[in-house]
Amino acid sequence: MQRLVQLALDLFDPPGAPAAAPSPMAAGLTSNQPQALVDQALVAPKTIVQRPAAPAVPLPSLLSPAEFRHPQANREVLLGDAVVAYALQRARRRSIGFAVGPDGLSVRAPSWVTLGAVDSALREKSDWILRKLGEARERQQRMEGGRIVWTHGAELPYLGEPLRLVLDPSHGFAGKGGALVAADQSGEAMRGLHIGLPHSASPAQIRDAVQAWLMRDARRHFTERLDHFAPLLGVRWASLRLSSANTRWGSAKADGSIRLNWRLLHYRPAIIDYVVAHELAHLRVMDHSPRFWDTVATVVPDYAQLRSHLRDEPAPLW
Repeated sequence: MQRLVQLALDLFDPPGAPAAAPSPMAAGLTSNQPQALVDQALVAPKTIVQRPAAPAVPLPSLLSPAEFRHPQANREVLLGDAVVAYALQRARRRSIGFAVGPDGLSVRAPSWVTLGAVDSALREKSDWILRKLGEARERQQRMEGGRIVWTHGAELPYLGEPLRLVLDPSHGFAGKGGALVAADQSGEAMRGLHIGLPHSASPAQIRDAVQAWLMRDARRHFTERLDHFAPLLGVRWASLRLSSANTRWGSAKADGSIRLNWRLLHYRPAIIDYVVAHELAHLRVMDHSPRFWDTVATVVPDYAQLRSHLRDEPAPLW
């Protein structure tokens, strides 16, 4: 042991430092060994190989499973490595039904089905449920990332193209509340929506003014497209109401009343046409049977692709 200590001290002596006198015991340990071997043992290696450290893994990711929690959750279950808190509702139905929406997992089950049977049914469909929950979370994150900041120079999509918001206190435009100004006229690289507000306007004032203009423009645009598709489908629409629903784009009643979400104005015209044709087709077929989709296809042949885009690409949050 003392020899090992002495070797360690010798290794860490700075170059040129005076050599310490060997102790009698140290001399005795090396007296029978060739000097060359002793000197070789005391020489530190010229290079030390350092292995790259493994990347640190955050402790929470090792200990905490993924979690999906519905705001009205009243029960939870472990599906794979994820904790899923879901909203369970008893209903008059023959089987267990579940749906994944923006809030999470909702389950409807008959009153006679046990809680254990409900959880077992969820485990059987766990792959589908977790995939849909992940897609819903990713969709919500995209929506949050695209949230509109209500200030001068903000951008928002209009008919599928970027539109710059311009506060124009001089009201140097023709129109009520606001007006579209072409890029070459406004000096901007994109079209501008000029709103007659001062630069000191609050975000809420700007948002309300833009919404008022969009709703007026939506009524104009929707009316034009309803008048275009109704004769092609052989139907007549009676009234149009604008909706602000978060999860529904439109509805139709047998009396010819149509409801359309004004937020559709964020999407390109082809997608708006699909929704308009969809609701008008309901005036002929009041369900989603193959006959209904065949009716839609007569005026919008690529409705399936447009429908998928509308489902997968959320409108910006306000």
